[in-house]
Amino acid sequence: MLSMLEYIKTILQKVSFDKGLFEKELAKAIKLLIPDEVKQLRRWCYAQFGKIYRVVLNRCFSRASFT
Repeated sequence: MLSMLEYIKTILQKVSFDKGLFEKELAKAIKLLIPDEVKQLRRWCYAQFGKIYRVVLNRCFSRASFT
C-alpha cells in the first residue's frame, strides 16, 4: 500500500501541468502530513519542480511549520 507521502507525490506529478491546481494540492498536502514528511516532501518538490514552480514552492513551504 502507498504511504500518504507517496500518494501526494503522485497527485502533484499529475497536476503539475496547472500552476493553480499544483499550488492548491501542495497546500493541502502540507496540512495533511506530519512535520518529518513535510520536510521530505519539500526536498522532493524542489528537486522535481524547483525550476518551474520555485515561487509556488517558496510560498507554500514558507507557511509550513516544522515544529
